[in-house]
Amino acid sequence: MIAYLRGKLAYKDPTYVIVDIQGIGYMVKISLATYSAIKDEELVMLHTFLHVKEDAHTLYGFHLESEKKLFLELISISGVGPNTAVMILSSLDAKELEQAILQGDHLTIQRVKGIGAKTAQRIVLELKDKLKKDGLVEPGLPAQGFMQQSTKLKTEALQALMKLGFPRAIAEKNIATVLKKNGPEISLEDLIKASLKSS
Repeated sequence: MIAYLRGKLAYKDPTYVIVDIQGIGYMVKISLATYSAIKDEELVMLHTFLHVKEDAHTLYGFHLESEKKLFLELISISGVGPNTAVMILSSLDAKELEQAILQGDHLTIQRVKGIGAKTAQRIVLELKDKLKKDGLVEPGLPAQGFMQQSTKLKTEALQALMKLGFPRAIAEKNIATVLKKNGPEISLEDLIKASLKSS
């Protein structure tokens, strides 16, 4: 098991990074929360989880240990795979997710792409007591917006949404809706997050 990676950030994208460790590039899938925290750094340390399937070995990385713990709790639930767990952690920050679970607000969780009513209810049911007992979630880092040219912003957001499984037409429509509402000063992370919720 690979518990963590410490190395140079060779490539970064809102959905994955490549960490260079002594000339070997490790591709690591990340959430938007992790992307926000590490996007300006050259050297990073990511807490990792290696998901092994017959046809693929996939690394998932997290800036905070608490986010990794929350991810592990999510994938322990029937019907929630690693990609879905990352989608949840990208659509809702750790604090929002914790509040939704503790308040029994499965409708908020259900708004995440790929989460149906039954899965959302299962997440609330199975994690409510664990969250109370373990206090899994640390306060999230404040999102730091950064200015982008409108075209570059749209392109990067579109690529991220398509990598997360959105059809191009729906992704473009969601991005346009969010930009119309918030203006071009919105950060890339906030644009992707809002677009994930507007579907």
